[in-house]
Formats: sequence, structure tokens, C-alpha cells
Amino acid sequence: MNLRTSLANLWEKADRPGVRAFFLSMAALSVAFVLALYSGAAARLGNLALASATAMSALLVAGWVGVTLVPVLARRTPLRWITYRMEYRLTRQGWIYIGGIVLVALAAINTGNNLLFLILSCLIASILMSGILSSVTLAGVEMSLQLPEHIFAGQPVRGTVELKNEKQTLPSFSLRVEGTKQKGMTAALLETPVYFPYLPRHESVKQSVPLRFARRGLYRQEAFRIVTRFPFGFLQKARRLDLASEALVYPSVEATPEFLEVLPGIQGSIESLSKGRGQDLYALRDYLPTDSARHVHWKASARLGSLMVREFAREDDCQVLLVLDPHSEAARPGATAVVKERFERTVELCAAIAWNFYERGALLEFRSASANVSLAPATENIFAVLRHLAMVEALPLDARQHLLSELAADSESFKIVVTSQPRGSIPPEVWNSSYVVFAEDLVS
Repeated sequence: MNLRTSLANLWEKADRPGVRAFFLSMAALSVAFVLALYSGAAARLGNLALASATAMSALLVAGWVGVTLVPVLARRTPLRWITYRMEYRLTRQGWIYIGGIVLVALAAINTGNNLLFLILSCLIASILMSGILSSVTLAGVEMSLQLPEHIFAGQPVRGTVELKNEKQTLPSFSLRVEGTKQKGMTAALLETPVYFPYLPRHESVKQSVPLRFARRGLYRQEAFRIVTRFPFGFLQKARRLDLASEALVYPSVEATPEFLEVLPGIQGSIESLSKGRGQDLYALRDYLPTDSARHVHWKASARLGSLMVREFAREDDCQVLLVLDPHSEAARPGATAVVKERFERTVELCAAIAWNFYERGALLEFRSASANVSLAPATENIFAVLRHLAMVEALPLDARQHLLSELAADSESFKIVVTSQPRGSIPPEVWNSSYVVFAEDLVS
């Protein structure tokens, strides 16, 4: 009963037109084979007419199969698996096994013992079977890699590697996925190999893999490899998959000691510049000794018989123009590692400041030499800012004056300027409406 149920389920999932074409072609070829045998027998008996007729019939049947049924079966056959590029490597166990084969071969030749020749043939057949089974295991396996939408440098994330077995009847065993290192790459996108012990036929299996990117930037991976040692471990066979993948890694936004050092100054500057900007009356309250006499509401004070003070509503709780000065000595040929690291820490500090305004729900505008993110709530444009910071590169100092002149012309917006240049490099007119963060003073 179970066998009948299994056969029924297999028939439901099978490609019925393909199965019919296969059995019909086998039957037709069997008929052609019988006619060919009969033609040979008739020729030996001297009946040339019958021999010619049966031979022609066999050719017609075989030709009919080749014209009508073979194309149907060919369309259902994944011939692309034959063109897979395979890499072979004999493992240490394989070398030991080859050494054993050589010893058995020498003993068989010297003694002429038939049992040793039989054992030798079995050992060689095992090598051939290992190659065939590993090829079948790698055939028909496709891969995909899913990465998180937002990735920050230094923070662990998890990606998903998915393998799909497109074979209709055979599973795959003991597969390992790893990234290939191309020329000019410092590291692969997939540093940790992912192991799949079993991949069922015509199904997909997913594995979660930890990822960690030390630095910001764009990580590319052009190809991956699927490796197997199935079934005996004598031969390691790998198939290359050309699967282009990219990961844009934002700078770290963690609250570093440098950021915590500069944060109080930024908050104090924002509060001092935004105080008293509102024009709309919010409420009246009793006078306090610390209040300014300019805010006393004299008519209400006369009517109530005590001093009353006006409170104004702020137009904006927090509105900031964040500026990154990308001009640095790091762009100079032969710049030292200390200078380059200082520029990287400057970018990270700018990202941490932008992320702080995002957490506060502030209105944020961002400007740099090659970027201009319009004023909007930081919840809407924070990732546009981080995308630019992920790819920004140091620029020569001789092109710096254009950015500074634009900042000096915009005297209405409160600006936070983050730069890796030393003190004294910012023009006085920029200081009037800016709070400048000198990363050189913070980065040790």
C-alpha cells in the first residue's frame, strides 16, 4: 500500500508529457533494434529483399524517434549542467588512497594474483564513482544571498544564504558555500563558509550566516564557490557561481568617547542660538527673578496686580545644517596611515552626530563638497546622509575654498562643521553662525 501511494505521488509530481515521450522513444528504439537484428538474420539466410526492407524500417523508426521525440526530451534536460566549470583538488586522504592503489597494483603485477587484480579494479572504480557522484551533487544547485538593508561598520549582522536544488529526482549532500577572492580585493564578502549537510530534491534550504564589516565602504563579491567532498572525501570538487553581490556599509554611529566629548558643546550651541527665536505668544506666567524685563507683559501685570511674563513658542525645536569638510591631507599621495585614520574617524564622528539628530527627531540638512541633502526631518533623510558618508573620499586641500565660501554666505542657518583640519583653518565669517568640531583635537 505504501509503495502504491509513493508511486502515485511520484506520478503526480512527474512531468507526464516527458515521461510519455521517454517510454515511447524506448519502445520505438526497441522495435528498431529488433528489426535490425532480424535484418541481419535475413541477410545471412540470403533473403536480401527482406533484409533490406527490415533494415530500412529500423532506420525509419530510429529517424522518427530522432526527429519527433528527442527534441521533446532535450527541452526537458538541463544541458547547462554539462557546461559547469569544475575545480578539482585531491585531498590528503585521496593521496593516501592513491598510494594504497599503487601498492596493490605493484603486488598484483608481481604475483599475478587474480584476487589482487579484482581488489585493484574495485579501488579504481571507487575513484571513478567518487568523481561521478560529486558531479551529480554539484549539478543543478543554484545560490542566492540576501543581506540586510542597512549595515553599519563594526556591528554584527546576519545574512541569509539560500541553496536551491533544481534536480527533479536526486538530492545533494555535504555542500559548502564560500566566497572567492578576486584580484585587488582585500577580503571576501562572505568570510565564513556556510555548510549544508543535505539539500532535498527540487527544494531550497536557507542558512543564516554572521557577517561583520570592519570599515565603511562598498563591498563587492563577483563570484562564489560551492564545494563538496562527497561521497568518500578523496576528491574535493568545487563549482564557481558568478553571482554579483554588493553591500554598502555605513560608518559606525556608536557613541564613542570623542562623540561624547563634543556632544555637550553642540547641544549648548543649539540652545543658545535658538533661544528667543519664536514670535508667537505661548502663555503668561508669574515673574521670576531670572526673567528679563523685556518679557514682562505690563497690561496683564496691571490688571492682575502682579508681574506677569510672556512665554514664546519656538518655531523649530531643532534645525541644523550638518557639514562635513572632506578636504584633508589624506588625499595627498604618500599620506601616512595616521592621517588616513584621522580622516576615517572624522567621517565616523560626523555620522554619529547625524544619527544623534535622527534619534532626537530633528530637522536635518546635510552638505559636503559633493553632496547636498535638503532640509527634512532626520527620520526621512538620515540614510541619504549615511550613504554619502559611506562612500566619501578625502579631497585635496586646494579645492576647499569653494565649500567655505558657501558656508560663509549662508549666515541664517546654524551649522555644525566637522573637519579634520587644524584650528585656524576656518575663516572668521564661518564662525559667526557655526559650531566647528576639530577632529584633530579629539582623535588621538
